[in-house]
Amino acid sequence: MDKTHKDKSDKARERILSRLKGACENTNGLTPDASWSVRVFPQPMNLLETFIEEFKKVSGHVFVCEDTMELAQTLDELRAKNAWKYIFCVDDELKTMLNGNFPLIDKSDFVNVEVSITRCEYLIARSGSVLVSSAQQSGRRANVFPPIHVVIARQNQLVPFLEDAIHQFKEKYSEDLPSQATVITGPSRTADIEKTLVMGAHGPKELFVLIHK
Repeated sequence: MDKTHKDKSDKARERILSRLKGACENTNGLTPDASWSVRVFPQPMNLLETFIEEFKKVSGHVFVCEDTMELAQTLDELRAKNAWKYIFCVDDELKTMLNGNFPLIDKSDFVNVEVSITRCEYLIARSGSVLVSSAQQSGRRANVFPPIHVVIARQNQLVPFLEDAIHQFKEKYSEDLPSQATVITGPSRTADIEKTLVMGAHGPKELFVLIHK
């Protein structure tokens, strides 16, 4: 490097260092708090309608039921239509909801499972996502191992944004946070370098959500 270029480089370096020093003096060396006053996306006017719209965009299947009786009937119709045989559910509340009339396999036959039925923590309207955690009775594997995942949720579990779900999740569990929390947005998918889409590569290839009041 000749002398002229070296002088220009040194001056540029001095200007950069001077600006950094000035910035630190103006903020006392502290990074200013992030501002969350402006959202990137608008507030959903109707959480249920927004969730349905966004969930369908990511290839999810959603059904809205008036009550648990209609939900059980809808689930039975889905079972018959899709010829589901090996169905797994260990959640006592859900099994009560199904009135014991739904054929279920037990844990010893889990390796053959086709469909798992679980609850969730929250439904995130703006992204059409489902938040699940290891604190639920179904645990971890029922959310990822079976080819088909059926989620049962109530309308009051709908929240506008992911940050709302995280905030309520922390409030719910306080100092006893579950060891795992997962946000599911549609069926599992991946693509190779040629952009060939493969469904169910790392989890369920179909995701159903049934919502009741």
